[in-house]
Amino acid sequence: MTRLDGLTVVVTRPAAQAARFTERLESLGARALSFPTLEIECLDIGLDDREALAPDRHDWTLYTSSNAVECSLAQLPRPNHTQIAAIGRATARALEEHGVTVHASPEGPSDSEHLLALAAFADVAGLRILIVKGTGGRTYLREELTRRGAAVAQAEVYRRRRPVPAPAVVAALEASCGDARIVCTVTSVDGLDGLLELLPKPRFARLRDLPLCVPGERVAQAARDRGWRGRLIVSPSAEDESMLGALRTAAGPGGPLAPA
Repeated sequence: MTRLDGLTVVVTRPAAQAARFTERLESLGARALSFPTLEIECLDIGLDDREALAPDRHDWTLYTSSNAVECSLAQLPRPNHTQIAAIGRATARALEEHGVTVHASPEGPSDSEHLLALAAFADVAGLRILIVKGTGGRTYLREELTRRGAAVAQAEVYRRRRPVPAPAVVAALEASCGDARIVCTVTSVDGLDGLLELLPKPRFARLRDLPLCVPGERVAQAARDRGWRGRLIVSPSAEDESMLGALRTAAGPGGPLAPA
């Protein structure tokens, strides 16, 4: 089993969601440096909207993230009869921890394309489908379900904000950029943009030269488009174990993160 001893890993997940990933990194010998590039804020849903967006008014309810699970279950009526879909393993796990049965979730990458490839969504004409999500983000899931004939509603239950990093955290990251073995990790295009926006360019000129671990080719391409010059390590998904697997492979013999 390839360990990660001597490797510094910059973790950009929201602080509330980083603990499990950080613990796993440290158990493998890595030094985890937390630099959250997003904060999650649950949004209030009005009483009238809560009724209209009740999951059981729909044939399917699709949760697009663990944040969507947590922020919706705190306000919307608990789903009892609707069929439940999760965009990936972490989202399914969040639902299961609340005792909600998941009827459909992709085995591979956690994205709209793989969710829509499931047999359950091959023929959705006439079905009422609720998408539980954050504000903004991709529109492909809604657009494709609508194209297939479904009546789609959306419950936007949280928003992402840029945190203000403490000076000590910025200083720690600046010092670590000179480490012989360091890699940044991002789990979304939003997270990548936050990393680039929150760090002053003159002090972090070398940032784009560092290795970067990303979930999937879409985020990898976004990094290239934004001028990232370092080696890209592409994980199949943003799940903890998937990202860890990609890092361990890269740290193995001949990999870009292998010890000199």
